[in-house]
Order: sequence, then structure tokens, then C-alpha cells
Amino acid sequence: MDAESLLLSLELVSGSGQGLSPDRRASLLTSLKLVKRDYRFDRVLFWGRILGLVSDYYIAQGLSEDQLAPRKTLYSLNCMEWSLLPPATEEMVAQTSVVKGRFMGDPSHEYEHTELQKMNEGEEEVVIKEETRLVSVIDQIDKAVAVIPRGALFKTPFGPIHVNRTFEGLSLSEAKKLSSYFHFREPVQLKNKTLLEKADLDPSLDFMDSLEHDIPKGSWSIQMEKGNALVVLRSLLWPGLTFFHAPHSKNCGYIYVGTGEKNIDLPFML
Repeated sequence: MDAESLLLSLELVSGSGQGLSPDRRASLLTSLKLVKRDYRFDRVLFWGRILGLVSDYYIAQGLSEDQLAPRKTLYSLNCMEWSLLPPATEEMVAQTSVVKGRFMGDPSHEYEHTELQKMNEGEEEVVIKEETRLVSVIDQIDKAVAVIPRGALFKTPFGPIHVNRTFEGLSLSEAKKLSSYFHFREPVQLKNKTLLEKADLDPSLDFMDSLEHDIPKGSWSIQMEKGNALVVLRSLLWPGLTFFHAPHSKNCGYIYVGTGEKNIDLPFML
């Protein structure tokens, strides 16, 4: 959710139980403005909160003018002091995939994992820092379930992707369809579409992957709230990810409040 409209966004998403205490809200409003100024971001998003056993991680992301360019991710334990996280790599994701269970809430905490090496070398102790796991989980959530409504961004003929200033929200009938929402990342499935399938797409708007083709099918719950004044999407694959949009308005965004654990049993639950 955009830091500029943080209070309104938190109010809209409060029906899902994702709220913040008044002092945390006040701290975020001030500190995110300073983050935007100090790091010279075009936009700052309050990404959400990963719940730890000792303390919680509050996450924010900074975007450049090109909205799909790699984002800078920051975390804070007190909503005031922010630390920049390194970009995620495939090696990080592979390394942290063996770690299970809750986050501790201490970035310097180390997980120990015994890894079997080739026959002659025997076993080797691998130490994984919680900060590395945090980077990996945020990256996985972003790639799998970060959402944006169709039309909120547009692609210029020269390549860069900008916020669509003329976007006035989806209509009520469009807001109820999963095909009206896209993954907020570089497209993956779009490249595999045939020319016939691409014929009906508008290249300036339909340049991202739609949620309707997500696997497993049924991994999204879509509900209307507040007398059809608000549409809420919840991810069943990453429980805690909530996307909201008020039809006929620019108000939209997503927030993750959860333990940072993927629901790997989902295909068997549908």
C-alpha cells in the first residue's frame, strides 16, 4: 500500500484484522516520508509485517520511476529506524528453502543446517542468517502474490512503466473478476502466449500476468465488503496477503501480515 495514503489504506484493510496501533501508525507516517527523501525514491510502499517470536519485522519498499524496475526493500523493528536489505539471489532462495518454522524477530539469529555433501566429504554445517531468510521470503511473496489492478500502470512505447494518472478504478463488474488483476512483477507467462491469444490484449495495459491463470486454481479468495464498496482478495497460498480495491476510485494496495510461511498443503485442500 502506498505510504502517501497509509491511514486510508489501513482503514480499508482493517476488516481482515490487519491493523496497526496508533503509535506505530504515527511512527510509520513520519519515518516513511524520511525514507522517501533520503533514498530518493519515486514512491514508497508499506509492504507489511512479518510476525516473529521475539519481535516483528515491518517492511517497506522503495520504487523508482520505472514501476517494474527492481525494488529496494527495507526493514525496521520499531517503525522508526530502517535498514536496507540486499537484493535476493537464486542462491539465497535455495539456501533458505531448508529452514522451516517461525521467524525469531532477530536479524542476527543464525539457523544451523546439516547438509550432506558428496560421498568423500561427509557432512557440513551450514549457517543461515535470519536476515538472509527475510530477503528470500519477501522476494518469494512479491513474485507469487503481489497484486495490482488492470489499468493502474501503463507501459510507454519506449519501455518504462509508469503510474497511470488517469486510472479511476475498476467498475463493479470488472472488480469481481480475477482477470482484472495482475501480478505486480515482470511477466513470466505472457511470453508463452500465442499471437492469437495476444491479439485481444492492449500492449499498453496488458503487459503483466493475470491472476486467473494462477496454479493451483482456486488459490485466491475474492469477496465484496462494505456493501459492494470494497473488493478484497486474499491469497490462500501465502496466508496473510490481503489486496483491497475500492471500485470507481484509485484506492488500492496490498499488505502482508503473517508468519512468512507458505501454505504448501494448498493443492490438497482445494
